[in-house]
Amino acid sequence: MNEHTTDYDAIVLAGGAARRLGGADKPALSVGGRALLDRVLAACPDAARTVVVGPGRPTVRPVVRALEDPPGGGPLAALEAGLRHTTAPVVLVLSADLPFLTTETVHRLLATATATTTATATATASATADGPRPGADGAPYDGAMLRDASGRDQPLVAAYRAVPLRRELARLRAGHGTLAGLPLRALWTALLLARVPDAAATASFDCDTWEDLGAARARIREHGTVLDEWITAVKAELGIELDVDAAALLDLARDAAHGVARPAAPLTTFLIGYAAGRQGRDVQELSDRAAALAHRWAAESEESEGAARSGGGATHDDAKPAE
Repeated sequence: MNEHTTDYDAIVLAGGAARRLGGADKPALSVGGRALLDRVLAACPDAARTVVVGPGRPTVRPVVRALEDPPGGGPLAALEAGLRHTTAPVVLVLSADLPFLTTETVHRLLATATATTTATATATASATADGPRPGADGAPYDGAMLRDASGRDQPLVAAYRAVPLRRELARLRAGHGTLAGLPLRALWTALLLARVPDAAATASFDCDTWEDLGAARARIREHGTVLDEWITAVKAELGIELDVDAAALLDLARDAAHGVARPAAPLTTFLIGYAAGRQGRDVQELSDRAAALAHRWAAESEESEGAARSGGGATHDDAKPAE
C-alpha cells in the first residue's frame, strides 16, 4: 500500500520490567545502531500524534510522554494512560520492541481496521475472539490486529477504533475497579477484530530475550538487507529524509572506481550528496550526470591506450619528414 489517508494517533507501550532481559531498559536497546523504540516510531511517521507510555527516553522525533497509574500497572493501565492524550478516530497500539515493523504493515492494519465486515469475515473474526460477538454484514470492525506465522494474535501490533476501545476500557474499569494487573485478553476478546497475517514472521518479531535481540541483530546483517538497514540508520542519525536508490549509487561508485581511480568512488558519492543538499537537486539526475562523466573519462583513457597500441600515438619526432 503506497498511499494512506486514515487519520490516526499512535500509542507505543514502552514500560515493563523486561525480566527476561535482566531488567534492562528494553526500548533503549539497539538493533542496527538504532534504539528499538526509535525503530518502532519510524514505522508510524504519519501519525497525527504519537504517545509513548513509559519512562522518559530520548527519541528521534517528538512524542507525547505519558505514564500509567499506578506505575507498573500493566498493559491495559498503560493503554488507558496513552489514550487520554489521543483524539483521532483510530488508534494504533504498538509495543516498543518490534525491530522489523514497517510502515507498510502499519498501513495494512489501519486500512483493515477501518474496513467493514462481510458475513464470512464477521464469522471468522468473532470465532477467533474466544467471546463470540455477532456482527451484521457491512458493520465496521472494532479494529485489526496482526497474526503471526504460528497463528498467534498480537494485540500490541494492532489498530483500534477509538470509540469501542474507550468503551471496553471503561467497562473493564467499572467491573474491576481498576485496570492494573488485568491481562490484554480481557480487552481484545470483547472486540470484533479482523486479523492481518504476518506470514513472513517479521513485523511481529519482538525482542523479549537476549537471544531474540541477538537474532534481530544478526538478521539485519544478512546480505539481502544490510545495505537498506545501513542507509536507513544513517538517514535517521543525520536527521534527513531522502529516497536513496542504492543500486544507482553503487553503479556510480563502480563507474568512478573503474573509470577514474578507486578513491574516486566514495569521493564522487559524497559530492553527489553535497550537491543534492546544497542545491536541492534530484539525486538520480546528479548520479546520472556523474556516471556519464565517469564514462567519458574512461572512454578517453581507452581511446588513448588503443591508439598507442595501434601505432596511432606517434611522437613528434616520429612525425618529422625524412631528410
